[in-house]
Amino acid sequence: MKHPLFIVCFCLIVITARSQVLSDDENKLYELMMTYRRENGLSRIPLSSSLTFVAQTHVKDLAHNKPDLGSCNAHSWSSKGNWSACCYTEDHAQARLMWSKPAELTSYKGYGYEIACGSNGCCSSFIMTAEYALSSWKSSSGHNAVIINKGMWNRDWKAVGIGIYKGFAAVWFGHESDDQ
Repeated sequence: MKHPLFIVCFCLIVITARSQVLSDDENKLYELMMTYRRENGLSRIPLSSSLTFVAQTHVKDLAHNKPDLGSCNAHSWSSKGNWSACCYTEDHAQARLMWSKPAELTSYKGYGYEIACGSNGCCSSFIMTAEYALSSWKSSSGHNAVIINKGMWNRDWKAVGIGIYKGFAAVWFGHESDDQ
């Protein structure tokens, strides 16, 4: 009699492990971003477990391992994880290494495009908020264009992932739906 119950509990654990849960701040950022998109005549972007995993992993890497110091920016990844290290510089020379992170870390089939906010270069005690992140991105023409599909980003997003941790926020966008 105990075996069927054990199987049911085991299945629930497996299902929970596959889904990414948003914190209250991450959920707030998602809702604020979707409201902003609606104000610009755009539809909601479905949340992606895969892209959320990448976003949450990246903000933790930024906070703990500080790959954004020196000539690297907040799109950089350290060598201290189960991924390829990447020093992302202002000339975008490593763009493909960044774009391929979702496929490297998850079963997501397409490229991911990230907007990130935060820095280890200053303000080490700063705690990121959803409002601060969105305000920062809205005031940057390049980041804003990604959010509202303008210019070179004039193609619908079909998946989005959110991560906020300590002094960092990251949002990953994808043109392919997340099948998970």
